[in-house]
Amino acid sequence: MARLGNPKNTIEILNKYSFVFQKKFGQNFLIDKHVLEKIVKAADITKDDFVLEIGPGIGTLTQYLCESARGVLAVEIDKMLIPILEETLSDYDNVTILNEDILKVDVNTLVKKHNNNKPIKVVANLPYYITTPIIMDLFEKHIPLSGVTVMIQKEVADRIQAKPGSKDYGALSLAVQYYAKPYIAANVPPNCFMPRPKVGSAVINLTPYENPPYHVENEGLLFSLIRASFNQRRKTLVNGIYNYEGLSFSKDDIINALDNLGVTRDIRGEALSLEQFIGLANHLSKYN
Repeated sequence: MARLGNPKNTIEILNKYSFVFQKKFGQNFLIDKHVLEKIVKAADITKDDFVLEIGPGIGTLTQYLCESARGVLAVEIDKMLIPILEETLSDYDNVTILNEDILKVDVNTLVKKHNNNKPIKVVANLPYYITTPIIMDLFEKHIPLSGVTVMIQKEVADRIQAKPGSKDYGALSLAVQYYAKPYIAANVPPNCFMPRPKVGSAVINLTPYENPPYHVENEGLLFSLIRASFNQRRKTLVNGIYNYEGLSFSKDDIINALDNLGVTRDIRGEALSLEQFIGLANHLSKYN
């Protein structure tokens, strides 16, 4: 089978199967081999690795993964792409194709079945409209991961790796950085895809922490505080937490926690680091 990753071969296979792009699935296929090589390099794929690829499309990136990894599980939601994948991946005996919605399938069960519950690497060119749910699902469900390398919208990548005080810093930055260390490995312009998206993309590598760097008394409370703090960015942290549905701390409790942290009482959520949010959560957990 001809290597995909260039426009000519991609167009040929799409025409052969009379494939029609589905907007609801956010389909944009890579047509640049240099970007594909960058993704595999950023993911640091070796013959020891088992890779879960989310949304393989026509198998462009999958071919590269099969050549570098011990095994690949490619989960594709669009049933119209399954016959194409069976052709484009016919040369590889280390790949399994699964026609499922990644947000509905039990990934922990898949890891147990296909990799004996050992940590996997996730590599994907993610649809923009479900990027955040997929990333958070991987971490919140405590799937055994040794690395996550995904192509996502540039704007979202910037938000994920943002630091306190910047305009991109928010709940997503804190949520991902709680679980992993982010690093943008490459920026990718729209002309590297078919069809061309309207925005730029980025390859981001997320390295999960083997041992969490901070102790958290109540993880659920931490994430509620983070959501409350960015729910209305213009509010002070005190008012944001006090008015947030689902939290029932008095203003005195919140002010006491901020005093304990050594920060000003009129501080906004965007100024607090992850470590400070954890300190706030651990202090407020005493009042629960």
